[in-house]
Amino acid sequence: MKKMVLKNLVLSAAFAAAGICSTGAALAADTIKVGILHSLSGTMAISETTLKDTMLMLIEEQNKKGGLLGKKLEAVVVDPASNWPLFAEKARELLSQHQVAAIFGNWTSVSRKSVLPVVEELNGLLFYPVQYEGEESSKNVFYTGAAPNQQAIPAVDYLMNDIGVKRWVLAGTDYVYPRTTNKILEAYLKAKGVADKDIMINYTPFGHSDWQSIVSDIKKFGKAGMKTAVVSTINGDANVPFYKELGNQGVSAEEIPVVAFSVGEEELSGIDTKPLVGHLAAWNYFMSVEADANSQFIAAWKKFIKSDKRVTNDPMEAHYIGFNMWVKAVEKAGTTDSTAVQDAIIGIAVPNLTGGLSAMMPNHHITKPVLIGEIQGDGQFQVVWQTSGLVAGDAWSDFLPGSKDLISDWRAPLSCGNYNVKTGKCSGQNYE
Repeated sequence: MKKMVLKNLVLSAAFAAAGICSTGAALAADTIKVGILHSLSGTMAISETTLKDTMLMLIEEQNKKGGLLGKKLEAVVVDPASNWPLFAEKARELLSQHQVAAIFGNWTSVSRKSVLPVVEELNGLLFYPVQYEGEESSKNVFYTGAAPNQQAIPAVDYLMNDIGVKRWVLAGTDYVYPRTTNKILEAYLKAKGVADKDIMINYTPFGHSDWQSIVSDIKKFGKAGMKTAVVSTINGDANVPFYKELGNQGVSAEEIPVVAFSVGEEELSGIDTKPLVGHLAAWNYFMSVEADANSQFIAAWKKFIKSDKRVTNDPMEAHYIGFNMWVKAVEKAGTTDSTAVQDAIIGIAVPNLTGGLSAMMPNHHITKPVLIGEIQGDGQFQVVWQTSGLVAGDAWSDFLPGSKDLISDWRAPLSCGNYNVKTGKCSGQNYE
């Protein structure tokens, strides 16, 4: 109850104007540099290259508006090549050598974990645009993708309550995001009365291509006379052979629906979607959403990328939100100084692409709607369910024993990423 009260206080405070002023030293450079840290090669290039292009578009548009603080923005693009240790090296290069004001990047949690100590050491800013497993809150990171309570938990609730799923396959790529997310989901399912025998968990390496035996096992698991679904945290280009094998073995959405957390319009654009029709994905944005802001964004994207065939997706919207929050925070602070921007950004609200506003919370997560989409034959999603309003991202899961008593609030006087409401102590990074 104490945690709930504190969380509600944190939530309400996020929407109040902060009124914080910060001057900072005048910038000597002619431009304000913005770091773009996305894999342009390797297994994650299928997802991350588009995010690089999205950032280039946003920077170009901001420069057309006059730039920021009277200066033009300059994009500094690096390629960590789906190499997790290289992410840390490239982040250090961006902050130390290029002296970027902020970094927009990463996809996988293992790459974010690699970058985290670097941005904390150098007091940089990282805007992370992809759904993740939670269990983290850093003063130097702004999590504009979904936390588990903004994607994974609502997706399971939908499958359980609306489709009547009783047996669960938790299939993921073998790294921190799927493993931690599935740990949360397993605890959540058991709290809902699901037995161990009705939960199947499977992990595969990045780039896994031979899915024949795994899909066969999923089919067998689904023949127990109880409605079965796959909750997929499979990442990167391994999704292409996974979905192809589902089609090869005739696994239909009616028989065993798959809800994916890492498959969006960009991933579907590279495969034949006919066997996938009816399968699901949980995100906070779909290209098919009808909203004026979305229509304008899609038009601007197609013009920038010079192609009517290119699609938009959820992490692109997260960069759109995060970039605009950073711009407003810099304008509010009157400087790109990291500490001043960290203070100024809490409470800032900007339009999202679904027709509402998203706000930056004191825990450095944002408010977002949650949508479930059904794959269509043209590679788009039809929204079949959504929350009635915005959901505030929770950095710490209510369903894990070590996390349920933790909250994050980066405002003074708490200034803590994992404050324990029972012990009254902060055991994580803080700057007091």
